[in-house]
Amino acid sequence: MNTDSKTYQAYAKAHAKRSPMARDIVRAFWVGGLICVIGELLKLLYSSLTIPEDLIKILIPVTLIFIAGLLTGIGVFDNIAKYAGAGTLVPITGFANSMIATAMDTKSEGMIMGVGAKMFIVAGPVIVYGTVASLIYGVILWIAERV
Repeated sequence: MNTDSKTYQAYAKAHAKRSPMARDIVRAFWVGGLICVIGELLKLLYSSLTIPEDLIKILIPVTLIFIAGLLTGIGVFDNIAKYAGAGTLVPITGFANSMIATAMDTKSEGMIMGVGAKMFIVAGPVIVYGTVASLIYGVILWIAERV
């Protein structure tokens, strides 16, 4: 590291506000839990409408994605995310938010070079590493079943 980099890191560390970890963990836990409760309520609602179980498994994430996208579009999701942190980022709602927010931010650059080209800037690594992690897990599971 060069001297400028070290100087900046020291400056940033000295001026960075410490995060109240216990409070952040509690907020993330209860908001993330609330999102899961909403998913369970959707399951009960869809079941009461005598919708087949296979379709319910599709409708729940689609509904949660729609709600997160709508809340992102009207500017509410960002406030929830500032309050709850990872509590909103870990579930599927965080993925929906990253897609919609990026699309909204880049729409002025056009549909192709803006929205189309940049929509996966944030969500892309999630897809890539999620796919790689599931592949590794699948290989481990496959090997474990044969041992």
